[in-house]
Amino acid sequence: MEQLIENTSFNTGQNLTLVGFPKPNATQFEVNIGPNKQDIALQINPRFKFQDDENIVVCNSYQGGRWGSEHLEKSFPFGRGEDSCLMTSCIITEFRSEFVVTLPDASKIQFPNRIGAEQYSVITVNGDVRITMFKIE
Repeated sequence: MEQLIENTSFNTGQNLTLVGFPKPNATQFEVNIGPNKQDIALQINPRFKFQDDENIVVCNSYQGGRWGSEHLEKSFPFGRGEDSCLMTSCIITEFRSEFVVTLPDASKIQFPNRIGAEQYSVITVNGDVRITMFKIE
C-alpha cells in the first residue's frame, strides 16, 4: 500500500526523518522524494530478497520518464518485524549537490542530487514497511 505525503515543504538544508518497521515477511520497500508526482530525486530501496537482489540498498532517481544509474549500497542494517526499526534521516546539503542518508546503523549513503531542485513536495513510501513517524526539521 502506498503512503503519500504531498504538498509538503522539504527544502535544501533540512532534515527528513522516517521511523517505521519492515513487515515480518518483507521483501523490499522504497522511499521516494521528488519535486512532483512525475519525478523522483531520490529513491531509497532496501531489498531483503527481491528479484536477484538480497540484503542491499538500491538508490536511484527518475526524471523525464527515465531511471538514472543505480547506486548499490552494501551496508544493510535492516531487519524484518517489529524488532527492527527503520530510522532514515535524509539531508539535502546546502549546495544542492547531494543527498546524505543516514541508515539505522549510522552508516551514510551519499547520492547525487541529479534534479537539483531546492524544494521537494512529494514523498511516497511503498512496499513492506509500516511508517510510524514522519518529521521535517
